[in-house]
Amino acid sequence: MLSLLGFGTIAIILLLLFTQRVAAIVALAGVPLAAAFLAGNSPSEVAGFVKDGLGGVVGVAAMFLFAIVFFGIMRDAGLFDPLIARIVKWAGSAPPTVAVATTALALVAHLDGAGAVTFLIAVPAMLPIYERLGMSRLVLATCVGLGAGVMNIVPWGGPTARAAATLGVDANELWVPLIPAQIAGVVFALAIAYYLGRRERTRLAKVAAGDVKAEVEESTARVGQRIPVPTPGGTDESASAGSGGDETPEEPDNSDEPSLLRPKLFWVNVVLVVATLAALIAAVAPPETCFIIATIVALLINYPGMKAQSARIEAHAVGAMLMVGTLLAAGVLLGVLDGSGMIESMAVSAANVIPDWMAPALPLIVGVFAVPMSLIFGPDAYYFGVLPVLIEVGDQFGISAIHLAQASIIGEETVGFPISPMTGAFYLLVGLAKVDIGRHIRHTIGWAWLVSLGMLGVAFATGVIPVWVS
Repeated sequence: MLSLLGFGTIAIILLLLFTQRVAAIVALAGVPLAAAFLAGNSPSEVAGFVKDGLGGVVGVAAMFLFAIVFFGIMRDAGLFDPLIARIVKWAGSAPPTVAVATTALALVAHLDGAGAVTFLIAVPAMLPIYERLGMSRLVLATCVGLGAGVMNIVPWGGPTARAAATLGVDANELWVPLIPAQIAGVVFALAIAYYLGRRERTRLAKVAAGDVKAEVEESTARVGQRIPVPTPGGTDESASAGSGGDETPEEPDNSDEPSLLRPKLFWVNVVLVVATLAALIAAVAPPETCFIIATIVALLINYPGMKAQSARIEAHAVGAMLMVGTLLAAGVLLGVLDGSGMIESMAVSAANVIPDWMAPALPLIVGVFAVPMSLIFGPDAYYFGVLPVLIEVGDQFGISAIHLAQASIIGEETVGFPISPMTGAFYLLVGLAKVDIGRHIRHTIGWAWLVSLGMLGVAFATGVIPVWVS
């Protein structure tokens, strides 16, 4: 009963998010609260679940709030303008190259294994370019997510470390045999990014030709507005509906007003950003502390005076506060699922649903469904709850625990973590990219699943994971 209630709660939340029937805050907090009371918990018990859940995300929420304000200030000051100009010049305003560069940046940024840091580096750096070219922000979120997801398999990443702890083995023992599959995953992610970029180029050409149906909510490109229209040959044509392509593309201006630009403080701001990211990576202080300090310094340096500082905070507060509310609502969800025992019951039920005749193919089943399972189970719930049960089931049929762990980390909260509402970094990604949660999941899950299946195929081909244990 409890497991059915848990699965039903997740299903209703995902349905509401996909169909955009209610605000994310309503779905993420309202549905689990109703489920908690339906399960027979008292108001005081539910209050305890909520308190514990909020306590687990308050740090991420604070980090998100001040990170948005900080990077917003840096963008207002014009810090990213030279980077945008260089990338656009290198890519020739070509969406395929920009998309590949986005995934490549995420791959490199995620070498430290921290999803939040990756998103904080890659999204703010690339978002102005996407808005300059009129590319969809959904493509940005997907490309960043694929790069980060493939790299999340590294042994210092969360899923592999958790799996190793559950098995009591060294993380390298799980990771090293999967290196060929991970390399293949990098290639797959870059190839998908290139394809998405080509598709964006086609869509932008249609918008420039006056096709209103080609407009998307997450893009700045609109019929009648001048946008760069890259041709397959690599050259750009600026066009608008009815313009005949004779206009010259406008120069990028990523600030709300020219008076906000601080060109004389460019290198000072560069040092501030590098120092902030270095402090994050080196774990000098909690992330929220790093961004609080960085925001204060940025305001004092770039916009002295209460009036100017208040204006900058207000300019970026609306979007930040909306996502902070979403994060806190997700904390309610996680607190209820964990505190009520739903997640534990769901883990046992998920493992026991596999019939005995399919048990020899358990590594295959786990690997195939690893990405979509990320929608249901967070990293702790899966690797400390579901995986031990799967290991017990597999042990009855002579299936190695290592094979089950390796099949899991090919997709569960690795390639799948950028679509998982069970992780704080997910909300950071969609918030920074300014995309709807449901639309992001729909846009990304197929590509993430494809990358994971490709990696699984390489793992089968190299003999790391068996298809069938006889």
